[in-house]
Amino acid sequence: MTELRIAIVGFGKIARDQHVGAIAAVPGATLAAVASRNASLPDLPHFATIEELLEKGPPIDAVSLCTPPQVRRAQAAAALRAGKHVMLEKPPGAGVAELDPLIAMAGETKRTLFATWHSRHAPAVEPAREWLAARRIRSVHVNWKEDVRVWHPGQAWIWEPGGLGVFDPGINALSILTRILPKPVFVNAAELAFPANCQAPIAAKLTLTDIDGLPVTAEFDFRQTGPQSWDILVETDQGRMTLSRGGRIMAIDGKTVAEAPDEEYRELYRHFVALAATGASDVDLAPLRLVADAFLLGRRTIVEPFVG
Repeated sequence: MTELRIAIVGFGKIARDQHVGAIAAVPGATLAAVASRNASLPDLPHFATIEELLEKGPPIDAVSLCTPPQVRRAQAAAALRAGKHVMLEKPPGAGVAELDPLIAMAGETKRTLFATWHSRHAPAVEPAREWLAARRIRSVHVNWKEDVRVWHPGQAWIWEPGGLGVFDPGINALSILTRILPKPVFVNAAELAFPANCQAPIAAKLTLTDIDGLPVTAEFDFRQTGPQSWDILVETDQGRMTLSRGGRIMAIDGKTVAEAPDEEYRELYRHFVALAATGASDVDLAPLRLVADAFLLGRRTIVEPFVG
């Protein structure tokens, strides 16, 4: 098997914590370089920008963009023009429409564009989808709350336009929701809490439904301390199904029926290697559309300033 030589662009917390180890563990993938203004890895070629990487770097086949979403479109376009396959960390961009020209460019260049949703690869997500497919769903509630100071320490970009604020983790829940439910959902209403000194929300409440009127609610909050909450509760005609730990554990009426170690990012890179082998793309924008609609329909309230 020919190794897919990958360069990571943007070497922050998520790249260090997840991407490096995942690439090392996946057959057919190898980390060939890093492009980052502020960080590097020993014994690997390092470049300050993607432009410098593409111009002066070693031979590579693909880039994994772990930069803030506000700058990914231009970086992805540069990589595709240079003939590289592109993996986009979530969210895939700062807006929805900016992905369309990238999708077209990937098709024209016969290169892979992969918009990743790592939470869909949590081990209990597929068992949950299969279980729900055979049952009548009565209601869904999402409870996704975490401490921004733990998961995004010092990251000012997340509070700027395009940074998504609490929807950065919230979109993980929406990516699972749009995978496990049998019919597409859409936003009816939203309440968005903006800190007085920020351009993105710190908390949100969403009301969603599908074409048949299924009641779906979601609560996202970046202010939770102590134990973190990443749960989806689904009431059906045959009991309550709960996905917890971000999709790692599935329970029916409180009894665990599916649980496995976390290999989300390894699964992403396995899929990326397979896509790149044929030049196919995988770009599902459904979770990002839901976030965009929440901003369109959201009632905005101002809360106390955020101090990191």
